[in-house]
Amino acid sequence: MHKYLLAFLLFSTAAHAQSVEFSKERFGSNKDGLKAALKEIKSGDEWYLSDPPRYEQALPHYLEAQKLNSENAELNLKIGDCYLHSGFKPRALSFLQKAYQLNSGVDPRIHYLLGRGLHLNGKWKEAIAEYKQATPATGTKNTAPFTQDIQKKIQECESGRKLAEKPVRVFIDNAGPGVNSPYPDYGPVISADESVILFTSRRQGSTGGEKDPESGGFFEDVYQSNREGDTWGTARNLGETVNSAGHDATVGLSPDAQRMLVYVEDNGGDLNEANLRGATWAKPQRLGNRINSKAHESSAAYSPDGKSLLLVSDKPGGLGGRDIYKVEIDGRGQAVNLGPTINTPYGEEGVFLHPDGKTMYFSSEGHNSMGGYDIFKSTFQNGKWSAPENLGWPINTPDDDVFFVISASGRHGYYSSFRDDGLGSKDIYQITFLGPEKPPVLSQEDQLLASRALPVKETLLAPPVPVATAQVTILKGTVTDDATKQPLEATIDVIDNSLNQTIASFRSNAQSGRYLVSLPSGVNYGIVVKQEGYLFHSENFDLPAGAAYSEVVKDIPLKKLDVGVKVVLNNIFFDFDKATLRKESTGELVRLQTLLAETPALRLEISGHTDNVGNASYNKDLSQRRAKSVVDYLVGKGISKDRLTFAGYGDTQPVAPNTTKANRQQNRRTEFKVTGK
Repeated sequence: MHKYLLAFLLFSTAAHAQSVEFSKERFGSNKDGLKAALKEIKSGDEWYLSDPPRYEQALPHYLEAQKLNSENAELNLKIGDCYLHSGFKPRALSFLQKAYQLNSGVDPRIHYLLGRGLHLNGKWKEAIAEYKQATPATGTKNTAPFTQDIQKKIQECESGRKLAEKPVRVFIDNAGPGVNSPYPDYGPVISADESVILFTSRRQGSTGGEKDPESGGFFEDVYQSNREGDTWGTARNLGETVNSAGHDATVGLSPDAQRMLVYVEDNGGDLNEANLRGATWAKPQRLGNRINSKAHESSAAYSPDGKSLLLVSDKPGGLGGRDIYKVEIDGRGQAVNLGPTINTPYGEEGVFLHPDGKTMYFSSEGHNSMGGYDIFKSTFQNGKWSAPENLGWPINTPDDDVFFVISASGRHGYYSSFRDDGLGSKDIYQITFLGPEKPPVLSQEDQLLASRALPVKETLLAPPVPVATAQVTILKGTVTDDATKQPLEATIDVIDNSLNQTIASFRSNAQSGRYLVSLPSGVNYGIVVKQEGYLFHSENFDLPAGAAYSEVVKDIPLKKLDVGVKVVLNNIFFDFDKATLRKESTGELVRLQTLLAETPALRLEISGHTDNVGNASYNKDLSQRRAKSVVDYLVGKGISKDRLTFAGYGDTQPVAPNTTKANRQQNRRTEFKVTGK
């Protein structure tokens, strides 16, 4: 009895899993339905069988036909194949499985396609099994490329399986309607403090309003959104100065969001640079031939000092498809390949350099990718780049994960993805890094006094988990006229005090006066702000190696040269408890010397100040000796001593209450006062 029942069930299953054709027998009296279905299939086939195939255009037609007959093996296979070539690749699996269920011989590629569908859904073991059954197309003479492709995809599945077993702790959230639209939005770049995001969109309302005849979508334009509290404000098109009637895409942004790299289709794919002038972006200018070649330069990233680029190119002589190079923007040398530690025989793309200047993020089809492009991280140590580290699951997926950027704090990353919670197409997402999971608090009961009826409970707390932070300080604020409070466009020089070298120069925004400077740890920095007609302003940031991320807001009022004006010289340093000038003071002293040389009538009082710690009489004497050391230096450089006086005020003129360490540091200072001009 059981034998006959089993046979009946097998027969019923086989009968049910038969492909149903689009025929008069299937549709019966529904002639209009058959006619409509065949029309949709014909329209889909025109796109599907074109050279090259237009899967995106074919898919809607096949889905319409599917509504009229969902049991056709060939149609299910075509829908699955179209999804494999779309942004929503994981959706292919159910259609491919149904096609195979209806007809296991539906297509010679079926095992390969099933492998892809399973792979893209993270079903690693099942995908490997299908890949192993895949065979090259009939009549293929050279099967080596097919074999290599299968081996690569099996390797990707093995990598994915291992990475998925140890997922990283992150939140991945849609960046919201201020940024995203029902159209493709992608390629985000951000300022170091996450106050500005620029991205590429193919939304309605693009410059020129035309559609690309190749893809059918609108041409790419660059958009900008500013952060408003915890959300992104409504994005605006940057207009015709940046965007043309063709494709324009942003690929890089300086940490202060004052310079932008734009990809254009000229010459096979080139990089242009645009500068922010007040509230308006200037027209992008083509970068030189050392950066752009006849090949395809697809993306790039600024170094924190703005002097060099990391760029991606498929120029001849590389190690694979596209490689990552380093090149000086205004130098003379050619772009240098980063070498086999970073570049693979496959493609690299979407490079980004963190504001710390030593941490690089990029996407690669090589290394231990789990499929397509994965995002990797490498650190520049001891003169070389470290072995790339996969950012892990679920940041990386079996599909392409490209164009990742991260804030200076290291807390948030941004990239684009096709996800079911999107607003219609590819959207931009924010990744929040949570750090390693904290071990549970352990409560152990030790029999410390065994003779007692109740044991003493000793609670052992798990040690805190350190959260790694970026080793960089972000200094930002606004430069204004001290008297009128109006914003100023000023030059901001970043100086390595130990070397007395200017390592970077920036400008505050002409309209808002805002500035932002990225300071990697490990340097004693002098910050000098200057503008014609004003006295220079200096700040000091001594950041030891390994100093954790911090963000300092410093508004800078520049003072005009008037009698009675005082300026603190924050980059003059003395040996402890002495009046001996340290070599790190040289840059500040030279600036003071230059000011006096350029203004022959200028007369100054140099004064020394201390906090209130210690003997008041001793502090006054020390402050006076330090002021005299500055005057002696200037006189030694040719400045007439008749133009200079010095005074030591000890702790009698504090600029902050002597109640904290930071305040006392402010009070220990050297300054000058204009006594004549």
